Amino acid sequence: MALKPDRIEAYTDISFFMNETGERGGIVVHLSGGSGVSMDDANAVVEYAANQSGTKPAGLLLNDVVSLDLTRQHINWHKDEVQIGSKVTLLRQGQVTTNVVSGTPTIGADAYYGVNGVLTPSALAGSTKVGRFLSTKDADSYVKVDINIT
Repeated sequence: MALKPDRIEAYTDISFFMNETGERGGIVVHLSGGSGVSMDDANAVVEYAANQSGTKPAGLLLNDVVSLDLTRQHINWHKDEVQIGSKVTLLRQGQVTTNVVSGTPTIGADAYYGVNGVLTPSALAGSTKVGRFLSTKDADSYVKVDINIT
């Protein structure tokens, strides 16, 4: 689990699809090649970036994106799972407690995103500030972070 249930969702976005599997709690970026304008435009796609350089953050992923054989089992709605290729919920402003963090964040330090959506206190080449850390890592490597993607 990459997100704890204690979170504040001030602004979420449900207009993007994700065509790869991914665990919630990291920063996804707009797929290179553009994104759509309308609510159900197939070009509105986000992904975890293998290289953050030159990408733009779309939001923090609030769903687990899974690839299941839906003829054999159901999506686990209680775990916020969505099927690959479905719409995902992105947090653009709010607070979460996540363990998708690298480095050693300090209270009040700026939060940037790195490779595969990992939050980091270090400004990596090509990364953008996406928020601010509100705590240090706990014993399970979770940290509270304020997300503000405008």
